[in-house]
Amino acid sequence: MKYSKIPLAQTVVTECKTHHVKHIVISPGSRNAPLTIGFTHDDFFECYSIVDERCAAFFALGIAQQLEEPVAVVCTSGSALLNYYPAISEAYYSNIPLVVLSADRPKHLVDIGDGQTIKQKNVYGEHVLYSTSLKLDLKEDSHKGQDDELPILKSIENKLEHFLGLQKGIQTYNESEVHDALTVARINSGPVHINIPFDEPLYETVDELTINPKPFSLKDRKEAVDDFEIKSLLDIWHLAKRKMILVGVLQPNSVEEQWLQELADDDSILVFTETTSNLHHCDFFPEIDKIIAPLEEKEFELLQPDVLLTLGGLVVSKKIKAFLRQYKPQHHWHVGAFSANDTFFSLDKHIKLSVNTFFEAFFPQIEFHAKSDYKASWLAVRQKRRQLHDHYLKTIPFSDFTVFNILLKSIPKQSQLQVGNSSAIRYTQLFQLRKDITVFCNRGTSGIDGSTSTAIGAAVVNKKRTTFITGDLSFFYDSNALWNNYIPNNFRIIVVNNQGGGIFRILPGHKNTKNFDMYFETKHNLKAIQLCDMFGIEYLKASNEEDLNTVFDSFYEASGRPKLLEIFTPSEINDEILLNYFKFIK
Repeated sequence: MKYSKIPLAQTVVTECKTHHVKHIVISPGSRNAPLTIGFTHDDFFECYSIVDERCAAFFALGIAQQLEEPVAVVCTSGSALLNYYPAISEAYYSNIPLVVLSADRPKHLVDIGDGQTIKQKNVYGEHVLYSTSLKLDLKEDSHKGQDDELPILKSIENKLEHFLGLQKGIQTYNESEVHDALTVARINSGPVHINIPFDEPLYETVDELTINPKPFSLKDRKEAVDDFEIKSLLDIWHLAKRKMILVGVLQPNSVEEQWLQELADDDSILVFTETTSNLHHCDFFPEIDKIIAPLEEKEFELLQPDVLLTLGGLVVSKKIKAFLRQYKPQHHWHVGAFSANDTFFSLDKHIKLSVNTFFEAFFPQIEFHAKSDYKASWLAVRQKRRQLHDHYLKTIPFSDFTVFNILLKSIPKQSQLQVGNSSAIRYTQLFQLRKDITVFCNRGTSGIDGSTSTAIGAAVVNKKRTTFITGDLSFFYDSNALWNNYIPNNFRIIVVNNQGGGIFRILPGHKNTKNFDMYFETKHNLKAIQLCDMFGIEYLKASNEEDLNTVFDSFYEASGRPKLLEIFTPSEINDEILLNYFKFIK
């Protein structure tokens, strides 16, 4: 086995191995060569080479999203690590453990006009949970230390002893900092940044480690239930006749079935689930906007909860946000081990437990269910909305709306659905999805910039076949995601191409003007076929309902390469059809 000759590189690689950071996404460069040598020569690590740093970071994000464990991205110095920033912010707001290992130049070479140098220390600001800049190893032939010149020593023996003492202190510091950063990433489930200065030469190797790292024990998060807190919540819960559970982003199988049934058995509880919640029960309320959008003031008052309990990550539905901000609950509690968002400006309790731990402590102590018609009345509304939904689909022409209806029914059984942001996830929210489909979307910052890269990273480590549905702007924006040698052959991409940012036509403003077309909707004539040809992806297309219904057999059929289906929809009518939908179901 080969190791970088540089002790600092050995330290970082060894600590990653100790902390079981197995997946390493490397963007080729020179300054990060010592790290690349260490990771790629050790069979413990699963290494990937992704040239585009923005794509590399989102690819790593997809892996970490699936495995729920830290994944490292490695880059050279300079602007390279700035390209990680969109994925870093997504990881921060989605509680995904991403580890940035950025190579840097020595301190004395920064801001003197050297190439590929920027101020890398703390470059991610408040969007990481831990940031550290490691110390440069000393060189035996150098008279300069980390910051100050070494004193001139008359004795060579004394000089060597002084040198070894300084290097030992540096080594201890570096080991401790890397350990702390990796521990924070795992325990607090979020991004961290380790900045690593290397001096030349960068490519020298040795056959044995020259460091003897101090052993650190890995910590696990321990959950402590506060019995007094549980009792105080129960007092309120027993009296409330209208309790709403709102569930945002959750990993599949995050909540045990017995607790889902407990929620369903209480007539005073409504459970609103987002598509990304991966929670299913026949008495729950998915398709939130379908319920909320047509309501009038008196109906909003009837829906207003006494207690709002939120679970999971961020919420897609703007309509339920607007509703709960205006018709605030008396109490808003959030259950989650990490952060709690005061999305509705009424948060009064953050219960810092996992969902199952909380329910296990809470539900057995419930003495009775309050008599209420809360759930029954809204189940009737849900049934009516679904009937109108089905009827509306029979009245409209081929459009984004009909396309999503067809697409979501076509997803293969027992598979994963990755969804792009903007229109794609919002249309998906209007439909019921089968229980056997797991759903993921980058809802931390809700950007369109890395959806394709994330989906590919997820597909690489996920055992299920993965289908990715995205809009045209998001797909073309992240087209370098296809510059990737790891895309599984059963990976499927569906691009809904309405020739622009169709969601902007739904928002208030002047439509059908040159200014709107260019600067808001961003009209274009791009097609995915050229990209597919460049990257070796099989291409299929559909421009009407008949074509779409007949293309699925070949699209999902096994193949020796990934496939992309591009669906062209008429941009001029999509917004009208969606807006009329909410009027119709009213």
